[in-house]
Order: sequence, then C-alpha cells, then structure tokens
Amino acid sequence: MKKKYFQIPSFLAIAGLVFLMSAFTFSPQTNVSPNTDETFKYRKLSNQAFSFNEKLTYRVHYGIINAAAVTMEVGQSYVDKNDRKCYHIKADGRTLKSFDWAYKVRDKFESYVDQEAIVPISYNKSVQEDKYTDNDLVTFKHNKKKLYGIKGVLDMPEYTHDIISALYYVRNIDFSKAKKGDNFPIDIYLDNKIYNLGFKYDGKETINTDIGKIKCLRFVPILVVDRVFKDQNDMTVWVSDDENKIPIRVKAKIMVGSVKVDITDYSHLKNPFSAKIK
Repeated sequence: MKKKYFQIPSFLAIAGLVFLMSAFTFSPQTNVSPNTDETFKYRKLSNQAFSFNEKLTYRVHYGIINAAAVTMEVGQSYVDKNDRKCYHIKADGRTLKSFDWAYKVRDKFESYVDQEAIVPISYNKSVQEDKYTDNDLVTFKHNKKKLYGIKGVLDMPEYTHDIISALYYVRNIDFSKAKKGDNFPIDIYLDNKIYNLGFKYDGKETINTDIGKIKCLRFVPILVVDRVFKDQNDMTVWVSDDENKIPIRVKAKIMVGSVKVDITDYSHLKNPFSAKIK
C-alpha cells in the first residue's frame, strides 16, 4: 500500500472538532464594509460552557489504526491581549510515533479569546505535516472590521472567528429550541481568507465512548464533494447534551477509508458532566 493512502487530513484531526475548515461548504466573504463607528463596544456574552484549566483529549483513528492524538486546553487565568482580558486556548494535534512513518503531523494552534465577547483577539498557527510547514499570526480588530496578519490585511465581518475560538463560541450557543435541520452560520478566518461556514442540527443520540455512555447533540456539516469526500453528508459531529457542550466524537468517510476522532479524557469542566450516564 502506498504511503499516501494513510494520510489524515489535518482538519479531521483537529478542526473536525470545530465543525470547520476547508472541507465545508462555504464561500469567501467579499465586499465587507469597514466599520467607521467610533462608538463601537464589544458585545457581552455569558460564558456558560467552559472555564480555566479545562483540558480535552482525543484519539484519532484512521480505519482501525490508532494514528494521532489531539488536546485542547484553556489556560489557568486571564491573559491581557491588546488591552482586552482573554482566555488563552491552545490546541495540539500530532500523529503517534508509530504512525509518523506514514504521515507525520505536528500542528499547534493558539487563540486569545475575549472573555466578554467570546471572539478572538489574536490567533497563532504552527503546522508541520510531513514536509509541509506553515505559520500564521493574526490580530483581530473587531471595531474596525479588519484583520491584521503576517499574510496580509483583510476586511472582515464583525466578530469573525478563528478555528479555535469558533469551537468555544459554538459551545455557548443555546440549542435547546433547535429543530432537526436548523442551520447555524459562522464567519471563520483561515489562511488569509474569510469564510461563511455552517452546520445543521441533526437531533439527539446517546453513544458509547471510552469515557462512558454520553447523551449527545448531533450535527452534520455540509461538505464539499472533492478529492477528500464522496458525499456532502459524510461527516457527523457529536457534542455533549449538557451545559458544557464538549465535542465527544467526529466521524467522517473519506475517499480512502474513514476517520474517527473520539474523546479519551477530560478535566476541569465548568459544569457537572450531566450528559454522562452513570
């Protein structure tokens, strides 16, 4: 079997947890009007989903092979960033040493998320995937509807997210009145572009996992049928059906095989893990 058949798209290992990245149906934002309102004030949202020191750990399977691990962690205290008080959130994805021969991944993402508005103030990416490497550093100026990065300056919609901040924002969305088929849009920055993304609510399901039986909300991103996916509904994401709304599982069929991301450990959740059936 050729080495390329083992390759795991990075977005399935990490950003699949966020329902995001280039696999989804989206269109780049165009003609975004600058914000000239000098009285701009950040929105105030009540964060009910996460807090300091929260750590989530996942394993990534390619078919039957245990191939990679992903961790997401919130810092132990607020960090001042551009005169805003922020959560410092890190995500790390890496293939296991036993899998590095096939396709070596060492991906790191950092987001400084405003504690009141739950939007990014700064974002950093360091990616190494086999011989491919990429780095990005971005500052979000929501009052100006502009994004300043080492790859360029972009106009952006107000409250645009990066791929990490998006997850923690989505976790604070109230799905209690959602109906099957309801769509939820979000604007995302990735690799010097702004994208209109979305996912649809697909009901509830209780699933068995490494950490026990979990009551979940189920979501389906609408995928682009391309060299990775055969069908637009080939990915499903499960999130705990409680106030924490932590990602529990991601499953996707790809052109060659399948990928599954499963939670293996958690700590310092903000709320009782009531979705876990004792």
